[in-house]
Amino acid sequence: MIEKTYDAAAIEPRIAARWESVSAFAAGAGAKAGADPYSMVIPPPNVTGSLHMGHALNNTLQDILIRFERMRGKNVLWQPGLDHAGIATQMVVERRLAANGEPGRRELGRETFIDKVWEWKAESGGSILGQLRRLGASCDWSRERFTMDEGLSKAVLHVFVELYRKGLIYKDKRLVNWDPKFETAISDLEVENRETPGHMWHFKYPLAGGETYEYVERDADGNITLRETRDYISIATTRPETMLGDGAVAVHPDDERYRPIIGKLCEIPVGPKEHRRLIPIITDEYPDMAFGSGAVKITGAHDFNDYQVARRNGIPMYRLMDTRGAMRADSAPYADEARRAAEIVASGAVPDAAAVDEINLVPDEYRGLDRLEAREKVIAAIDAEGLMIIVEDKPIMQPFGDRSGVVIEPMLTDQWFADAKTLAEPAIASVREGRTVFVPESWTKTYYQWMENIEPWCISRQLWWGHRIPAWYGPDGSIFVEKSEEEAVAAALSHYVVNGTLTDEEARAMAADPQRRDGFLKRDEDVLDTWFSSALWPFSTLGWPDETPELATYYPTSVLVTGFDIIFFWVARMMMMGLEFTGTEPFHTIYMHALVRDKNGAKMSKSKGNVIDPLDLIDEYGADALRFTLAIMAAQGRDVKLDPQRIAGYRNFGTKLWNASRFAEMNGAIHGVALDPETLTLPLNRWLLTELARASAEAGAAIEGFRFNDAAGTLYRFVWNLFCDWYLELSKPVMTGEDEAAKAETRQVTGYVLDRIYALLHPFMPFLTEELWQVTEPATAKRDALLCHTAWPVIDFADAAAADDINWLIELVSQIRSVRAEMNVPAGAEARFVAISPDAATSERLRRHDGALRRLARLASIETAGEAPGQSAQIVALGGTFALPLEGMIDIAAERVRLTKAREKAQAEVARIDKKLGNERFVANAPAELVEQEREKRDAYLAEVATLSAALSRLG
Repeated sequence: MIEKTYDAAAIEPRIAARWESVSAFAAGAGAKAGADPYSMVIPPPNVTGSLHMGHALNNTLQDILIRFERMRGKNVLWQPGLDHAGIATQMVVERRLAANGEPGRRELGRETFIDKVWEWKAESGGSILGQLRRLGASCDWSRERFTMDEGLSKAVLHVFVELYRKGLIYKDKRLVNWDPKFETAISDLEVENRETPGHMWHFKYPLAGGETYEYVERDADGNITLRETRDYISIATTRPETMLGDGAVAVHPDDERYRPIIGKLCEIPVGPKEHRRLIPIITDEYPDMAFGSGAVKITGAHDFNDYQVARRNGIPMYRLMDTRGAMRADSAPYADEARRAAEIVASGAVPDAAAVDEINLVPDEYRGLDRLEAREKVIAAIDAEGLMIIVEDKPIMQPFGDRSGVVIEPMLTDQWFADAKTLAEPAIASVREGRTVFVPESWTKTYYQWMENIEPWCISRQLWWGHRIPAWYGPDGSIFVEKSEEEAVAAALSHYVVNGTLTDEEARAMAADPQRRDGFLKRDEDVLDTWFSSALWPFSTLGWPDETPELATYYPTSVLVTGFDIIFFWVARMMMMGLEFTGTEPFHTIYMHALVRDKNGAKMSKSKGNVIDPLDLIDEYGADALRFTLAIMAAQGRDVKLDPQRIAGYRNFGTKLWNASRFAEMNGAIHGVALDPETLTLPLNRWLLTELARASAEAGAAIEGFRFNDAAGTLYRFVWNLFCDWYLELSKPVMTGEDEAAKAETRQVTGYVLDRIYALLHPFMPFLTEELWQVTEPATAKRDALLCHTAWPVIDFADAAAADDINWLIELVSQIRSVRAEMNVPAGAEARFVAISPDAATSERLRRHDGALRRLARLASIETAGEAPGQSAQIVALGGTFALPLEGMIDIAAERVRLTKAREKAQAEVARIDKKLGNERFVANAPAELVEQEREKRDAYLAEVATLSAALSRLG
């Protein structure tokens, strides 16, 4: 017996335990013999993470696909796992050590600290995978992988060494995002650009030797006007402390204002006067003539745009800060360093990067100061000399570390890089030639834009937790990249024997005695970017580089489902690595889902206080309700605006199906029995099977096309409207009648259709449907399998005549109910119903459905007439005209006044919103989500106007 109420909190864990107990989601479980493989890899969440709404949407959509294909009999693998999350994990463990009063990372030393990380991982890491189980994710949990496990570490070593030997990995000094708190390079994804209150300082850079020039301007007509004679060039900066490292001032080659001084020298207005540095004024396409003074200081070691200008023009790049964001305090006194820099300028030659990096141009009095403290002193010193022109207060965009919360510093450092441009070429071709496609297709453009302008990928991080770079340095700086220290030692000894540094005897002795070679090689301290190991995820998780049965069966994978924000950081890199090392694209389709926002369309953030925790929603409404809500709102290319009230509504949908199943049980529904639709005799049952076949086909096609919202909407309409509301209501007279054959047929159809409903809804609402599948199991005919292994319903049946007939009845009843509601007809009042000059077919239908129409539409009589009676509401639909006489049922005049006032009010709201949206300042300055809210309100009021107008027109 089905319980009176569905208790998600009690049932969901029980169903999950049953799935687990029989390994229901193991690779290939439920597959037909010789079935085609279908595989997906989970985007590996951070080992430190917990479930957020992005995860909930992403994994719900993946699970719908996986359960759908498993039910279609394919050999399915959904591969789960975790990312080791270098910075996040190191931060969590360091905080834990501090909270426990234990020594810090540096006091413990590298090996002991790494042991502490593994201890934490064993105790606390990876809780998110348990949370995904609560969501219903049907991964093969027995195959859980971790980017730091032995097999994946083997793959990472192999890839690094092979790419290095091909020249596709190399070490270089380049500008990177630097986090001064964690003292490491970080990726763009780990940088948050925030608008903050700031300043733009305008300074004079005096021309060398007191030179002057005529500063001119050209007006709109092309006339040149002499403005003044100047002995300086004006620059503006938001970071005055970086002026100390300027290598040049750049102006646009077409900027006539500065033509007389191009090639001249100007003075950086800071530092000891007797050692002021002179830098050249150069031309480059980068400066914007219309912005500020049109002149830009070039600080190649501390700005990404400046870095490109400096590289193009051979400008020296002077590093000013240490790893903690303080001004450098190393090397010789400033006077000596300034002289070295002056010699570089005087030589006119392209400077040696290593030599330039050794030069510290921070004046002695600023050395060791925090960068912001140094900024204040630089500003004060320039102002005291009278070289400050103006200070503008203005908001500026500043980069912050997403985990450290400190301002990120562009920093020129030695890092390992991958030649992303070369690796990208086959990946670009794969998409361009259609071997891998994006859904929605619009993301293809984004992919091309990034891939075709790709920069070298910084793959090294200055951390301890992660895959340590397999590079060793010899006494002369030679680099030996190998898969193990033993191989590195052998390669180094061979190298030094060949170049004469060691004799054969010394090399053999050193190889035989670890103590003799102690200190001979020094291993690189850095680890690899987390994205490096996750780039191998589709094939490393299947055992590569070994040739495993799983790799042969499930690679390439079928589909990747992910968020658009990691196209560059993960999707593109998986494409690169998959093609480079397997020769095959790692997936044929990439489905990019949108963001989950709050109900007003605002991006969720802790600072706004609008973050919704999916675990709280599961606790309150159940996993199925959350899943179905996310699916039915997941329209391609459109963000999900999540309102908990919507989730409550779809919980009611689950309750509706539960109650319908109970009602069917009480009326003798027969489950688990085969049915041939062609043998059905009742038009009502033939209609239902026709609609079931249509819903099954439409939902299946929608899932195949990644139109999850369409699939969910189709099933919602069929289950709630057609089955629960109409079929069960229309079948009541049969169930209470005396025709036993009709009863038997209807009971069998009811059970049969419910079984198919459970199967169709299973990918969306797995817990509820699996429970109903079990509790409706007939005592005489046991279910063959769990619902998750049951075949996706494919019904090849259509009876157009029966479908048209019953749908006509449903539409007519719906129209009558709508008019009654619009006209405020009392719910209990029975109305006359008049068909105006109906044709023969309509008359026949009215006769045949007389009882149902009277009962469902609350009609006192069904009549025909040549014209509509007075004071009637008219219905023009279904190829005919019908009237609902209202005299005596409502006050026509009062109703007309009410409807008119309501329409006028709605029209006034439309006019108010139109005025607001017509204000360019409002549209330009208001948050995008607020503008979108106003547009949505306008659409709703317009719909209300249309409804009220229709109601008025019915009154005549």
